[in-house]
Amino acid sequence: MAALNIDAEEIEVFSTDPAVLDASSIVEPDVRPKRKRTRSRLLQGLQSNLSSPSLARIGRARSSSSPYHGPGSFSCVSLASNSSPFGQPSPGYFSVISPGGLSTAPTSVPGTPGFEYFEGAEDMLVSRKLTNADLAAATSAAASSLTVSLPAEFKPKKGVFTIWEHLPRELKIHVLEFMQPRELVLVSAVSRQFHELCFDGQLWQSFDASEFYTEIPAEALARIIVAAGPFIKNLNLRGCVQVEHYKRAEVIVRACKNLINATLEGCRNLQRTTLHSLVRNNEGLAHLNLTGLTAVTNTTCKLIAQSCPSLELLNVSWCKHVDATGIQAVIEGCSKLKDLRAREIKGFDSQDVAQTLFKTNNLERLLLSGCADLSDKTLKTIVHGLNPQIDILTELPIVPPRKLRHLDLSRCSSLTTSGLKALGHLVPNLEGLLLAHCHGLTDEALEVVIGTTPRLTHLDLEDCRGLTNRILSEHLAKAPCAPHLQELCISSCENLGDSGMLPVIRNCQNLRSLSLDNTRISDLVLAEAAAMVRRRAQRTEESSKRPQIGLSMVVYDCQHVTWTGVREVLSRNAEIRSRHKDRSQQQPQQTFPTEIIALKCYYGWNMTVDEHTKRVLKGDLAAANRLERKWADYMQANEEAGAGGAGGRRRRRRAREAQMAHADEEEGGAGVGVNGGGGRRRARTAACIVM
Repeated sequence: MAALNIDAEEIEVFSTDPAVLDASSIVEPDVRPKRKRTRSRLLQGLQSNLSSPSLARIGRARSSSSPYHGPGSFSCVSLASNSSPFGQPSPGYFSVISPGGLSTAPTSVPGTPGFEYFEGAEDMLVSRKLTNADLAAATSAAASSLTVSLPAEFKPKKGVFTIWEHLPRELKIHVLEFMQPRELVLVSAVSRQFHELCFDGQLWQSFDASEFYTEIPAEALARIIVAAGPFIKNLNLRGCVQVEHYKRAEVIVRACKNLINATLEGCRNLQRTTLHSLVRNNEGLAHLNLTGLTAVTNTTCKLIAQSCPSLELLNVSWCKHVDATGIQAVIEGCSKLKDLRAREIKGFDSQDVAQTLFKTNNLERLLLSGCADLSDKTLKTIVHGLNPQIDILTELPIVPPRKLRHLDLSRCSSLTTSGLKALGHLVPNLEGLLLAHCHGLTDEALEVVIGTTPRLTHLDLEDCRGLTNRILSEHLAKAPCAPHLQELCISSCENLGDSGMLPVIRNCQNLRSLSLDNTRISDLVLAEAAAMVRRRAQRTEESSKRPQIGLSMVVYDCQHVTWTGVREVLSRNAEIRSRHKDRSQQQPQQTFPTEIIALKCYYGWNMTVDEHTKRVLKGDLAAANRLERKWADYMQANEEAGAGGAGGRRRRRRAREAQMAHADEEEGGAGVGVNGGGGRRRARTAACIVM
């Protein structure tokens, strides 16, 4: 008790036991003297309270006793009217905890026996008013006391890959399938689990190194192929110069033993022994591309015929050490071969090779472009065979029709009309025929072929100078293949012009590509092509829908094509038409194009045409029409400026103004039409030529 520092002037001690109170300590309220008690008298009063038998007689139940144990201490409780948790006022007092842990202070409300009202208590024990902050604190405390925490088994575990860890392995592999090979290699370094998943065989069935081989070193590329080698089925090393070293190539070849498709085009220094090992180790090869490899010889072809019975595609184009004898061995050994590509291979003047090609009759694609040794006799043997039986009525050989669907005889300079006529009536499934740079062909050579190939979609007659307009207007335009024709090339055919092309464009409604450069066509062909695209394409009422390129035309170096025809194409591309759905509609409905023409014309105009096409494809038809109109004003003024006679100065001034306006449109007008803001003009002189 000596350790307590209590000021006797600030606090008064009272007892609730009548035995303790005497007459000297009680005075009347109005005559009570204000005297100061010393520290000693205060301590004496406390000791007398402790020794009072009334305090020992009045006790609290154990359930309401103080939870704190230890030596005696003071407890101060507020006497606020509503501070008791049980809804009853609790008087403020100083209580002393007994050494046994049970409080001997009275806990009853006023009126309980053992408590008498002490005069002056109003001045000493003042009730405290509760504020909003106190109520909010009490509410939060009560709410927190009612909160119950979740059991440990229901609490979420902390971790970055919680969902990933619970996914099945199949789903993890499916997610990783969307990554590129380079990304898989980077992800494999995250952990052992990711390393195992990233090198799963399902992810490396197709390995295309042509897209990223320049971004990784050669050693890393070799390690990837070695790690995934047993699972790789489609291998593409096109242009990968990293595998030129024989040691890296040998490692790759030893690792890959289940290949189905293999592309080694561009691996120029690949050793012959390494290539032969690759062929021996992969008996299931179906597609093999060896374009331009110097290691390929006739021995390689014989090894392919022995080791790859399931081969369907072989590409040995531009292999200098291979001739038709090696091709013959592959055809005889690979009965499933359907696609043979042997561009610029020598030795096709052999009748034995031609007879072998005739006997197989499994080829659907035959590319012999640049085979200068291919003659008319050899081509007849490939189609008719040796000494076929001739039908008396039709004068046609009685042989099974060929299964060819695509035939490329471009740059076979030895072919003439008599050799090409052999294809008539015997290639009914032909879809693509390429005869570019065959100068010996005439109309007679193509009449029978075009008339007996109803599925023809691609026809290339570039630089066939012996053709005339009759083959186009009388045969191609009326042929059974006219509704299916999609691509036509007559570039550098100087004898072909409007009389041949106009019927073709009218009847061939599905044309997607026209190459007409260096011909005699004029603006009429351009106008007819624009009208054809306009007729076949359905227009849309949605202004936000972007048009697509429906026809690509090449018309540069055509003397009779002027800017008027080019303008006709541009105006049709950006045309906005108005129509009434019914008579009751007051305002017409606007329609927009869905297909346009991509035009490649004279190089001086092509910059404007390309910019116009860009604006149309973006859907900004207003800006495209403005560009077309200003370009037409410029071209018209330019023509007037070049004319002689009176008014030459005025025409030249108009030409300069139109030139400046067109230059503004080319440099900053795109921004004005699209985004609504102009650009800064570039300084120029009057002598600047735009077009």
